[in-house]
Amino acid sequence: MTTPSRMPEPYGGQGSSANLADILERVLDKGIVIAGDIRINLLDIELLTIKLRLIVASVDKAKEMGIDWWESDPNLSSRARRDELTRENAELRERLARLEELEPGRAEKKEAP
Repeated sequence: MTTPSRMPEPYGGQGSSANLADILERVLDKGIVIAGDIRINLLDIELLTIKLRLIVASVDKAKEMGIDWWESDPNLSSRARRDELTRENAELRERLARLEELEPGRAEKKEAP
């Protein structure tokens, strides 16, 4: 004769209907924030401080929270890369125009055949 265990079964146990996909869906839907600080002091002198912030959430949930840094990061977004190249190109054209204004003889040489 066996007696039923009073301890709750871990996820995926026979009594639990939650599986890994359900847990992942809940985490992505609600989001998780993990935060922590690591400080190393020597004789009351702060040598090193590391602040860790980790958010795990779906893209939709992150946008809902106002987090969308990947859309403006040129390494992650082709639109951001294109915008950065356009801005850089405009700056270079403006700089070239200023340089050509500083050297008036050069502009006259270009215009003359």
